[in-house]
Amino acid sequence: MKYWRGYICAAIFAALTVALTVFADGHTALIDMIYPYATRLIQTSLAEWTAGVEFCLWQLIAIVLVVVALASLVATVILRWNFFQWLGWAAAVCSFVFMLHTGVYGLNSNAGPISDDIRLEEADFTVTELADATSYYLEIANELSTQVPRNADGTPNYPDFDSLAAMAGEGFQTLTNREYLAVFAGSTLPVKELAWADLYTSMGITGVTMPLTGEAAVNPQTPVVSMPFTMCHEMSHRMCIAIERDANMAAFLACDAHSDPIFRYSGYFMAFRYCYNALVSTGTSASWAAASEIYASICPQMKQDLDDYQEFFAQNIDEQASQVGDAVNDTYIKVSGDENGTVSYDLVSDLLVSWYIQEIYLPAHQEEIIPFDPTDRTQVDLREGLTVEDKE
Repeated sequence: MKYWRGYICAAIFAALTVALTVFADGHTALIDMIYPYATRLIQTSLAEWTAGVEFCLWQLIAIVLVVVALASLVATVILRWNFFQWLGWAAAVCSFVFMLHTGVYGLNSNAGPISDDIRLEEADFTVTELADATSYYLEIANELSTQVPRNADGTPNYPDFDSLAAMAGEGFQTLTNREYLAVFAGSTLPVKELAWADLYTSMGITGVTMPLTGEAAVNPQTPVVSMPFTMCHEMSHRMCIAIERDANMAAFLACDAHSDPIFRYSGYFMAFRYCYNALVSTGTSASWAAASEIYASICPQMKQDLDDYQEFFAQNIDEQASQVGDAVNDTYIKVSGDENGTVSYDLVSDLLVSWYIQEIYLPAHQEEIIPFDPTDRTQVDLREGLTVEDKE
């Protein structure tokens, strides 16, 4: 019986995880009403606790766990302990960690979409509307690309990682305090640098947020033009915005609300990329023609930034490592409750188009509403005692 204790514990933890997930699936309204706010407080407390160390505490914990696991495995082999029993307790530890993750963060995937929180009405859109949104984001990005500081070779000259990280919370604070969007009322403590950057770069990973320690971390090798956006993306995860497309939308809004053109440019640069890729992937002759026309409108500064961005990943991503990283990330996202997996990142284009239509297109095309003024003779006839014929 003692050989089965680890497996029994693992089964209990797994059953509790499944029970939590099933309950969340069946009570999404209740989860959306309570869970994000409670877990946001937990993440804020954890972030304040781990802010005392500059490095990512979870990476140190991961190393310790791996060393302990390997040491116990070696001891099992040398001392001829029961390997079956060791495997059971290893499974129990993994099952417990995932149960803990699900309890303190994972169920945020079952909460309502960010469109409900930011009062954005999602609707189907045409290829023309997608093209118009893409053109809009390009127009703003083109303008902002000339406002950011640049080196002699034309590359962006941004502050160092720590300085950018300290600036990243401003947009979220603006959205919370001026726009009254409570979904962004989480921790705005600076994100941390990911250690082992070369490893993450080879897999195409630009950031990781660890809910069990409340740490949002960004790969310091991320292209500088997208660094502010990536910082806001990981920060939004720490605010318990779990779905990847929603985190991308939150990052755009935070960048747009920022006072510094560095952040605004990063947000519109990434928004353009997502919408442009969606336009091209539509695969119709009309979308290709629209994409070709839009691409021709990219200004030289932004064209260089786009080329450098694509070249960075083309040169640094290892195909095999990237496949492993994508598989792990896709599995994690799906197990966490987002059935779209890594595709969710690109689905932000739907939100971006809806935001463009609601916030930019419709206000610019609706008829001006003239307020009623009873003293304005062009709005009301104040003369008395006249028939309709006389008034005419």
